[in-house]
Amino acid sequence: MSHLIAPSILAADFANLQSESEMLEKSNADWFHIDVMDGVFVPNISFGMPIIKAIKKFSNKPFDVHLMIVEPQKYINDFKAVGADILTVHYEVCNHLHRTLQEIKAAGMKAGVALNPHTNVNVLENIIQDIDLVCIMSVNPGFGGQSFIESTYEKVSTLKEMIVKKNAKTLIEIDGGVTSENARKLIDCGADVLVAGSFVFKSDNPIETIENLKTV
Repeated sequence: MSHLIAPSILAADFANLQSESEMLEKSNADWFHIDVMDGVFVPNISFGMPIIKAIKKFSNKPFDVHLMIVEPQKYINDFKAVGADILTVHYEVCNHLHRTLQEIKAAGMKAGVALNPHTNVNVLENIIQDIDLVCIMSVNPGFGGQSFIESTYEKVSTLKEMIVKKNAKTLIEIDGGVTSENARKLIDCGADVLVAGSFVFKSDNPIETIENLKTV
């Protein structure tokens, strides 16, 4: 499988979300990456279900929804209802991770697990076959535009070895600080999906920037 590009709506112009969504729809982006923050798990607040529902009107591409919130299990069906195709929860807030993943799948979505920079990928070893996607945070969650954490490469390689060893189908997603400078190395380490926010939306030509990330 060639790698996928999932531009992060968090970096879009919020005053022009329709035009930004229509631009992504026309581009070679594979997914819409949508960060939901609650101001509790991370020190920021972003959009919720009404905004996701509104954006969905302008796209037929999969919605990759990343929940940076406490008690995500309470909202699984709500996010399905507004258009989520992939729902990712953080390992750090799920006391019953396996149950939450099963509930996401039962609701008809792919189930993802996100790991903060300090969290070792080995915590997923006994559950990796139940995970459709692991989102490795390559910046500290909560804000866009941060610098890439260099230890991410080793983390991706270790996770890839685990996935192969367990004969799992899990995709590896990288979220934070992705640019054309580090994209190829991340893919070579085992990344399948690259999330890019500021690098896409703050560029002079976002459609061209997405294409460059696709062909890197």
